[in-house]
Amino acid sequence: MADTNSSAATGAWTGRIAVLAIIAAVLVLLAGPLMKFGVVPWQAGLLMFVVAAAIAGIAGIYCLVALLRRRGGGLTIFGAAAGLAALLIPVAIIADGSSAPAIHDITTDTANPPQFVAVTPVLRGAGSNPVTYDPADAPLQAKAFAAVRPLVLVDAPAAAFDKAMAAVKQQGWDIVAADAATGRIEATDTVPWWGFKDDIVVRLTPEGSGTKVDVRSKSRVGKGDLGVNAKRITDYLAVVAKG
Repeated sequence: MADTNSSAATGAWTGRIAVLAIIAAVLVLLAGPLMKFGVVPWQAGLLMFVVAAAIAGIAGIYCLVALLRRRGGGLTIFGAAAGLAALLIPVAIIADGSSAPAIHDITTDTANPPQFVAVTPVLRGAGSNPVTYDPADAPLQAKAFAAVRPLVLVDAPAAAFDKAMAAVKQQGWDIVAADAATGRIEATDTVPWWGFKDDIVVRLTPEGSGTKVDVRSKSRVGKGDLGVNAKRITDYLAVVAKG
C-alpha cells in the first residue's frame, strides 16, 4: 500500500511539473508578441522570456527523466517536448549571435558614418539609444563583421538611388524620408515577433562614374544586437547589387 501511495504521489508531482513546463513554454512564445504590442516593456518581456525558458527547460528535463524511468503518460510526454523546445529557443538565439560584440550601431563607413536626419531622437522615443555614433564601436565592428563594407555600383547616382529605393521596399522597411537630390534614404525596420524597431540610413555618393552606397543600421534599445544590424546591412546591399 505504501508503494502504491508513493507511486501515486510521484505521478501527481510529475503531472504538475508537466503542466508547469507547458505553461512556461506558452509564456516563452507570448513574450515577443506582448513586447511587440506594448503590453509589457521590452525589459520585462525579455526577463519573462529568459525566466520562462529556464523554468520550462528544467521542468522539461524532469519530465524526460520521469519518462526514462517509465513514469508518466501523455501529459508527461507533452511536458517534456514543450519544455525542451522552449529551452532550445533562447539557446539557438544566443548561439547564433554569440560571436557578435555588444554593440548595436553598425555602418559601412565607421570613419564618416551616415547621419540620421529625419530619424530624430523624438521619433525614436524616450529611453532610446542616442543617434550619435560611438567611434569605440569601429574596431569591434571591424573584428566581428568584416563583410560590412560599402557597395560601389557602376550606375550613376540617379539610377543607383532607384535601385536603393527598390531594395528598401523589397526589405519591407517603413520609409521615413527619401531624397534623391541628396542621395539619402531613412527607414525603420521592425524585428519580427519581438517588435524591436531598428533605424536605417542609406547614403549614396558619386564614386568616379558610379555610385557608392553606404548604410548604417542602429537599434533603438539594448546594448548588443546579436548581429542583427550587420546581417540587415549585408542582406540589403546584396539586394541592391542584384538590382
